[in-house]
Amino acid sequence: MSLNAVAIRHVPFEDLGILAPILAERGYSVQYLDAGIDAIDAATLGNADLVVVLGGPIGVYETGRYPFLELELRAIAHRLRLDKPTLGICLGAQLMAAALGAEVVSTGRAEIGYAPLTLTPQGQESVLSAVESVPVLHWHGDQFAIPEGAARLAETPGFPNQAYALGPRILGLQFHLEADAAQIERWLIGHACELSLRHIDPAAIREDARRYGQQLECSARLAMERWLDQI
Repeated sequence: MSLNAVAIRHVPFEDLGILAPILAERGYSVQYLDAGIDAIDAATLGNADLVVVLGGPIGVYETGRYPFLELELRAIAHRLRLDKPTLGICLGAQLMAAALGAEVVSTGRAEIGYAPLTLTPQGQESVLSAVESVPVLHWHGDQFAIPEGAARLAETPGFPNQAYALGPRILGLQFHLEADAAQIERWLIGHACELSLRHIDPAAIREDARRYGQQLECSARLAMERWLDQI
């Protein structure tokens, strides 16, 4: 039986990445909805077998600048009320947290580049155990509070809330398990202004993508396979 997945994309280069072949192997057909362009409504998200809310360089709280966020938040909130399988990555996890009533704020700092996570005791029992001690790609400055009733799964020294799970079907990740290291140049180009403003050398990220990309892809695949098994 064919399954349908909806992926909400906020910038073209932050796509499903390594998740795309995993979903294809599982029999999912994927429909991308480009935020701010395509209609994102409760019916579309509510009817999907799986929803993945991807990352982007704007803030949940910037609804005045980006009015489409209000409609997107309502649609995501409807989806979450149905307790249907939903994965949020970076901005996606922040949108999900906000839709669940948790605060999302700018921290005034940034975490950009490859670095490992520290898993909480609940995280060690979760699907994220597959990426313990593996450097993952971070690219964020905002932070979500853990939604009420959700388990906090991971942290880093600068960002104590890196992942949460609300039951087996709702998973929010601040970091990027989906990013394909072979496509990192698209990220470095797309975020060139931010890297320059923060005095971050793209060569360092490029080298870490080369160094850690294969290991991360294997571990991320295992984590996502486990999550898809439990939903």
